[in-house]
Amino acid sequence: MKEGKAFLKSKMKWVGLVGLVLSVFSLFVHFLLARFTEDGFSEYQSSITIFSWRPVFEATDLSRTSPLYRRLWGPVGQLESLHPHANPKGYYADPSARSNGYIFVRIQGGFHEIRSSICDVVAISRFLNATLVVPEIQQTTSKKGISSQFKSFAYLYNEETFMAALAKDVNIVKTLPKSLKSARRNKEIPVFRVPYAASPYYFLHNVLPILIKHSVVELVVSDGGCLQAILPPDLEEYQSLRCRVAFHALRFRQDVQDLATNILHRLRAPGRPFIAFDPGMTRDALAYHGCSELFQVPAFKLRRHHWCFYSLNLCFKYCPLFDMFILFWSLPKDVHAELIQHRRAWMRKRGIIKGQLSVNSAKQRLKGSCPLTPEEVGILLRAYGYSWDTIIYVSGGEVFGGQRTLIPLHGLFENVVDRTSLSTSWELSRIYGREANLDESYPRAPPSAQVEIKLDAWKNSGPRPRPLPPPPARPKTYNIEGWWGWVAESDNEPESTVVELRTNAHKLLWEAIDYTVAVEADVFIPGFDRDGKGHPNFASLVMGHRLYQSAASKTYRPDRKEVVRLLDQIHGHIYHANHSWLTSIRRHMRGSLIDGLIEASNKSKSSSFLSHPVPECSCLRPNPSETLSNASTPSVHLQVHAALGVVHRCPAWMDGEKNLSSNEKDNEEDIDENDPSSSRLFLQHTGSHDAGGEDINLKEESQFEDQEEDGGD
Repeated sequence: MKEGKAFLKSKMKWVGLVGLVLSVFSLFVHFLLARFTEDGFSEYQSSITIFSWRPVFEATDLSRTSPLYRRLWGPVGQLESLHPHANPKGYYADPSARSNGYIFVRIQGGFHEIRSSICDVVAISRFLNATLVVPEIQQTTSKKGISSQFKSFAYLYNEETFMAALAKDVNIVKTLPKSLKSARRNKEIPVFRVPYAASPYYFLHNVLPILIKHSVVELVVSDGGCLQAILPPDLEEYQSLRCRVAFHALRFRQDVQDLATNILHRLRAPGRPFIAFDPGMTRDALAYHGCSELFQVPAFKLRRHHWCFYSLNLCFKYCPLFDMFILFWSLPKDVHAELIQHRRAWMRKRGIIKGQLSVNSAKQRLKGSCPLTPEEVGILLRAYGYSWDTIIYVSGGEVFGGQRTLIPLHGLFENVVDRTSLSTSWELSRIYGREANLDESYPRAPPSAQVEIKLDAWKNSGPRPRPLPPPPARPKTYNIEGWWGWVAESDNEPESTVVELRTNAHKLLWEAIDYTVAVEADVFIPGFDRDGKGHPNFASLVMGHRLYQSAASKTYRPDRKEVVRLLDQIHGHIYHANHSWLTSIRRHMRGSLIDGLIEASNKSKSSSFLSHPVPECSCLRPNPSETLSNASTPSVHLQVHAALGVVHRCPAWMDGEKNLSSNEKDNEEDIDENDPSSSRLFLQHTGSHDAGGEDINLKEESQFEDQEEDGGD
């Protein structure tokens, strides 16, 4: 009997041991799955996530072979002969093994300033025969509260790709040698604060002698570009080098690139083309150009009134009741106008602005010096023929004024999206890396024990009546960029908290995603092309990249002065436009595809090479039949190429690619806009759908037909 009990106990022990081993093995397998199937899990999560964007389309889709589709989405025929070509066009030696020393660079500024500066310092390093240390991006240093798993440059860009792509152009190392590291730590190396758009001879005469003497120099670049845009003819190879850096070597970090690719796939999932729109309405840009009154009610009150009759359901959808009150009966002076004026005073105090503090914003707008509002851009697109269900991707970071500024655009187009509506918070937080918890930096309520002590002291503090105790002091907090911000009580801007510094670093990643989407968009249109220092901004870099990568893709460059003039013609009845006005808008929009590009080559290129990398980084591959047929009379295509200065012929290895025939190109350029299929309703709009899918049709405007445009399009 005792032997049976002992045997039973030993058997139970073995069963328990086996169960314990299986449990440990199960936990081990789960950890392995969590570790090695993270990508698969993210794809699965993305597939089951219900995003905030629920696309709404008309039942019938526009045929891709129709003249209207080609007019709205097709390539620009006059630019189809332009192809990217950033390789050296002559003899190009490898970087010398004996360099003159090391160049260490600290870059300050936003996304577009960082990108331009990196291209410049690479060209400068080759020009001085120096070894470049991978630049340090000040917005992404560890002291900003961001993840410590990424180094400064690697927070935004792929460091290995950057070094490998430029191996035959310049010597690049990740860090300084140990001896020079200690010298920099002790501030023993010479530092140059490089001026904006400096001449190459500035570096040759000022930086090179010091570099040879000390074997290292530190450059501080803060204005978004340290080398002039247009270089002498004998330095043309450095322009091609800039293009190789910007369009080939600067690749975003892999997980950032993956998220941007996923967003592109989600945008294209409905099977329709989309427009990328960059408002360019930053606080600094509005302050620099004196456009504070864009946020005051009188200039746009009537438009809001007309718009809400057509999209009242969207007002209630996107606006709380308080915002509705602000929208229609706002105070004469908007809080955003105050914030912009405060920023302008700050810029003027530091010499960034030379003009007066108070500027007539209405005159600035008439001169084309202010951004086009999202409402005005939406009107242009609708007038040109884009239907209410067109997908609009808003890029370029946060719009100053918040969602209130974008409400009219939502009223004109149903499918207005951005990165937040096409991704999950989990996907966005993943690209930030492992960041420390900053909750302790926020003000907290005092412990309950202290409250009890204060109450006891209050009860025993003498005869009544007595005055109420003062409330506990609370630190002032300012949210300058947000809708609920207010003007600080002094002339100086409030110091940024660690949370705000971390958010500024995150904005670089957000703009990297937007940059990728905007470059790949079927159509791109900017609201503004200047930043808070008067230099080319995010939209300018996007347009330059599109011009290099796919010159024939539609990129509108509207003349803001002309657009404002046209909009003011029908200011009182802007949503009841007549036939001739619509024809004028369409003629201007179509002309901006070429005329705006030629205008940029004459005026904007001197400010930023990357915003207009033609002709230095492009080549011509015209159709042979077109060349023969137009041997005696220059065609419109050749006139455009001559205006852009493109003379280089593409190398022979590019001739194998298929070209459209001359007749096909002519058909695309001479689309008859009297085609009945191009007739659209300017304000035909299908409202939001209820749970049963019922459509709410709003008031229809009179139909119109496109006029055939003059001028040899």
